[in-house]
Amino acid sequence: MCGVVGIVAKTPVNQALYDALQVLQHRGQDAAGIMTCEHARLHLRKANGLARDVFQTEHMRQLQGNAGIGHVRYPTAGCASSTEAQPFYVNSPYGIALAHNGNLTNAQTVRQALFAEDRRHINTGSDSEILLNVFAHELSAQTDKLTVNAEDIFRAVQAVHRRCRGGYAVVALIAGYGMVAFRDPNGIRPLVYGVRDSAAGREWMVASESVALAVSGFTLVQDIAPGEALIVTAAGEHSTRQCAQNTQHSPCLFEYVYFARPDSVIDGVFVHKARQRMGISLAEKVRRVLPDQPIDVVIPIPDTSRTCAMTLAETLRIPYVEGFIKNRYIGRTFIMPGQTRRKKSVRQKLNPIDIEFHNKRVLLVDDSIVRGTTSGEIITMARESGARQVYFASAAPPVRHPNVYGIDMPAMDELIAHGRTEREVGALIGADAIIYQDLDDLVAAVQKKGKDCVDRFDTSVFDGEYVTGDVTPAYLSQLQAERNDAAQAHRTTGNQLTHLL
Repeated sequence: MCGVVGIVAKTPVNQALYDALQVLQHRGQDAAGIMTCEHARLHLRKANGLARDVFQTEHMRQLQGNAGIGHVRYPTAGCASSTEAQPFYVNSPYGIALAHNGNLTNAQTVRQALFAEDRRHINTGSDSEILLNVFAHELSAQTDKLTVNAEDIFRAVQAVHRRCRGGYAVVALIAGYGMVAFRDPNGIRPLVYGVRDSAAGREWMVASESVALAVSGFTLVQDIAPGEALIVTAAGEHSTRQCAQNTQHSPCLFEYVYFARPDSVIDGVFVHKARQRMGISLAEKVRRVLPDQPIDVVIPIPDTSRTCAMTLAETLRIPYVEGFIKNRYIGRTFIMPGQTRRKKSVRQKLNPIDIEFHNKRVLLVDDSIVRGTTSGEIITMARESGARQVYFASAAPPVRHPNVYGIDMPAMDELIAHGRTEREVGALIGADAIIYQDLDDLVAAVQKKGKDCVDRFDTSVFDGEYVTGDVTPAYLSQLQAERNDAAQAHRTTGNQLTHLL
């Protein structure tokens, strides 16, 4: 999972890009990067770490120009080396920089074609570098002119859609020309754009979430549609075009459950409102599963589940209390490699307030259960703090399948719900009872009503139905080999050795 941003303005964009990455930091805490364009010259700063640590005053001063793109990263393919921090850059044609959120399901096939047919070299394991080289190759194939125009760019994006499969939201800079942004034909990964009127004229911004627009005073215009491309020239002229055939709007349902900030609007859906509706439907499920079991308090697992838990407590007319203090400087644990490290991290990340648990029947509410590491440790902490009974409710259905479109979920056999019943999961994490949201209820909670509603979501992590139609058992087996703890530990060791050398 990653966050992207792009701006074309009338004044320097370095500060606005940095501010956007700060509010998109929840989408990626491993690396950050910004590239700006000053006339036809590109300036780049990227490194591993949080945005606040990557960009110091000296770096910001060097990031000159009125157009630029930025990126924050969690690794979903390749490795966690700083060489894979984005944006990526190629010199030919014109000078192009690109950042992307997502994952290609046919990356290996495209990589081989780039080398064998297009004579382009890929230097990392990142899907973003593949996308960049496909786009650059197709753009060079459109024209032999010294300059580029919108028609050339739209045709190149059309070719990208023909060659690449998966989920992707892309922002790119073309030196001396402007910015292009586009979204995969299924609209799996989010991408919005907005405008801001300054004294010098209209300015444009593209980002993964609307909250990035708001922080810099941009007004949300709309989401980039599945398969659509937006071009903004350095002069501020803009144009859009549908560049893909057979599009279908299938945004990732897990975005609304877990990743997106509650103050964002994605595909016309207010994330905060969607999570409130999740709480209402989950409360009804609790009533059905535990009709005769008294509950003294509802306690959320901070932070994402708070909205859902509060609404659930209101619906059930049960007191809502904060029972855990969160250390905000620990990353998301289901993404961390190594079971021992994840367990230790949970204890470092959350500390219980004993008095809220002592001698009480507690309903813990979390957004989801992935590996079960966090859930099991939290239940143990609740019991150690004196809870009489501990029930556990998940705002999402059981996560039984890996995400292949840009979220670095574990290998299939590391998902606690894979191949197990809900009762078995509850026993494994140590809960007196477990309550999962039903998938139909989750879809209904997120689905916006009206003529512009999303009528289909990517629900693959819950039901194994992958919207691109190209995910085979062989592909999932390969993915499992790449994502399991042993493989991640090997890559981490390799990165450390490379750094030492």
